[in-house]
Amino acid sequence: MSEYKYNDATKIIHDTVRPDPQTGAVNAPVYFSSTFAQKDPLELGKYDYARSGNPTRDQVEESIANLEGGSRGFAFATGMAAITAAFLTLHQGDHIIITKDVYGGTFRLVTELLPNYGISHTFVDLNDEDALEAAYQENTKVVYAETPSNPTLTVVDLEATAKSAHAHGALLFADNTFMTPLYQKPLSLGADLVIHSATKFLSGHSDILAGLVVTNDAALGDAVYFIQNAMGATLSVGDCWLLLRGLKTLKVRLQTETENATKLAQWLQQQPAVKAVNYPGLESDKNYAIQSKQALSGGAVLSFDIASEDNVRTLVQHLKLPIFSVSLGAVETILSYPCTMSHAELSPDEQQASGVTPGLLRLSAGLEDFEDLKQDFAQALTYIPASSTTQPKPAVAEG
Repeated sequence: MSEYKYNDATKIIHDTVRPDPQTGAVNAPVYFSSTFAQKDPLELGKYDYARSGNPTRDQVEESIANLEGGSRGFAFATGMAAITAAFLTLHQGDHIIITKDVYGGTFRLVTELLPNYGISHTFVDLNDEDALEAAYQENTKVVYAETPSNPTLTVVDLEATAKSAHAHGALLFADNTFMTPLYQKPLSLGADLVIHSATKFLSGHSDILAGLVVTNDAALGDAVYFIQNAMGATLSVGDCWLLLRGLKTLKVRLQTETENATKLAQWLQQQPAVKAVNYPGLESDKNYAIQSKQALSGGAVLSFDIASEDNVRTLVQHLKLPIFSVSLGAVETILSYPCTMSHAELSPDEQQASGVTPGLLRLSAGLEDFEDLKQDFAQALTYIPASSTTQPKPAVAEG
């Protein structure tokens, strides 16, 4: 009889709740220790210096590896530290192919920092087979996908992209922040390395910065660990504990947040002031077919266009419930303006090429009651004129 495999919700609880064999404590101890005593000068123990390893961090890393179906996980001080560590597995002279609409911090890293180390890049629509094929060079080592993308919610076909990358001797790195392992598992679709900004849904309370990397390749895992230890941007033990606590409620948080996002996306589609809605959980969305194939949900993030920056300012001034700020994936609904927030580093032309228009807003749905959110948006949108280029309004059943 084959061994029974637990579902993700059960994995999360029993990876984060491990009764201590000595005390019976159900929560992970927080090992606030920078150094660890040794017994033998020639054979050091598993832990010696906290940058190289810490029992609290180990539990985080084991938990995310288990959830993603990987063999090794790594916890970093921020999401950008995790992305940087992944790219530092490359060498001078290597080339990256990267999805053309990507988080502004990743864009800045790839365009302004990595070239200083001799690592070049090409932006491309990864779902355009001809464009992707034309982008490969002899020195292409990584194809980088962010799916769904931030903030246009463009979906990359991970299985097809992995096959393409591997055929050219390249690896596929995938940012899974928006989906989390509960909704999408890139390693099972062919990705070689998965990245999370655990600041977002995985921790879920707007109280820590954290980044995670997962791989199931031994050599790649060794390379990431070397960089983690050498670079030193590890997640602090206090933040590790908060991340473990956040993971325990991931399923129930994400379910409600996704329900709110889905209902808001459907409702916003019907509003005259809304020019377009981007949400891969809508059947009318151009990304729906791919998203439905590789993910269990459309997720808890959407974006919508209300035509101009003046309209954006007006809407923000009249909304009462959403927090207007950077970031996402928290218990509170967060509304962001990519032009001046997540993608502020991009020039106007670069923003336009990435789909970041002056009227685009990104919304991360929280745990509020949907009716309250809808009524708040309804009153605020009355101050916005109807869009003359609104996308078609599909019929939506009430309820």
